Amino acid sequence: MPRNVVVTGSGSGIGAALTTLLRAQGDRVIGVDLKGGDIDADLSTPAGRAAAATAASEAAGGVVDAAVTCAGTSVPGTAMVTVNYFGTTEFLTALRPALAAAGQPRVVAVGSVSGTQPADPDVVTACLAGDEAEALRHAGRAVADGHARRLYPSSKAALARWARRTAVAPGWADAGIPVNVVAPGIVLTPMTAGLFDDPGMKKVMDTAVPMPLNGYLRPEDVARTVLFLVSGANSHITGQVLYVDGGAEATLRGPEVF
Repeated sequence: MPRNVVVTGSGSGIGAALTTLLRAQGDRVIGVDLKGGDIDADLSTPAGRAAAATAASEAAGGVVDAAVTCAGTSVPGTAMVTVNYFGTTEFLTALRPALAAAGQPRVVAVGSVSGTQPADPDVVTACLAGDEAEALRHAGRAVADGHARRLYPSSKAALARWARRTAVAPGWADAGIPVNVVAPGIVLTPMTAGLFDDPGMKKVMDTAVPMPLNGYLRPEDVARTVLFLVSGANSHITGQVLYVDGGAEATLRGPEVF
């Protein structure tokens, strides 16, 4: 029987690749994107997130079998906080009742290996407290101080911690909803394409995210991993950050187990 799968950021990159794979196996995808999705929504605002979750739930008839959040931005600025973190966590929280109504619900958020890199602790703390205004205040300060690029790892570090906390929280694990994060290395998507136009920037990226196994990822490489995590075959994996990064995290952090 076809499942109802909600995918944010469905119009490009990992979200588009995942949508193709899901539809190929007979699932019904409800795509959420800024423009051109089944549901058009601005996930940078509380109202946009709430409206998107309501519309997705209604489109699925109140039963969402899986939700995958791929929407995000790498443009330095406060949108890294509003979209990458709150655009995922608030959307998924609003969608939880429809997930709980499914027989084998699954949740995957797309994070990043950059979540292991230096972050702004004040931004991370405010995000985890659910205080968007405070998170934006600290993010604005980071931008003003010339540290806007720290906001991306900050948003992804906070997202990973939220997922681990949420996975075992009441209303999630006890409702049979696994919550996991897939953390890619460098993926060749429209969002990252501009980074490689400058040879100097490419060198910086290769140093920051070394990928000794098979180099850069294609969107479908990440999508195939997500496909397993949202399948019925995943019965017990939850609260995990799965690095799909060609060995970047292991290279950067060494042999210790985190």
